[in-house]
Amino acid sequence: MMTYNQWHESHSKKHKKIVEKLKAQGMDEWDIVQYFIFDNMVEKEPDFCELYATNTKCHEMYELNCYMCGCPHFRFYQTPRPQDDVLFHSVCSINSKRGKQSFSNNEVHQDCSGCTVPHGEDYVLRNFDHEWEKMMENVRN
Repeated sequence: MMTYNQWHESHSKKHKKIVEKLKAQGMDEWDIVQYFIFDNMVEKEPDFCELYATNTKCHEMYELNCYMCGCPHFRFYQTPRPQDDVLFHSVCSINSKRGKQSFSNNEVHQDCSGCTVPHGEDYVLRNFDHEWEKMMENVRN
């Protein structure tokens, strides 16, 4: 199983490769964000996400945008943060009402599957950067 850190690094490289390709084709911010719409990504970038193989969305919403796969409000810990004998591996920095935490073996992991905050086109455009790492600079704690 991949750690949060391993996923973050792997995803950053995939994202960068796609964005560089699109910029080389002359696409601007708007075009790049449109390219990252779920249905287009399933067709043109099947290796970007393991869920694409089964045409499965990670978040049920009308027009899922995958540009900010991952969330700038997600926080994960390289070393779990102990608190009251519980190990927090990840949390939501804005305590989204649509997010929840899953518990197992005295461990806490943030479950963002019910939250759509970073996957709407307006949010992506307001927070856009060509570099995914810059948008996600605060997720590692």
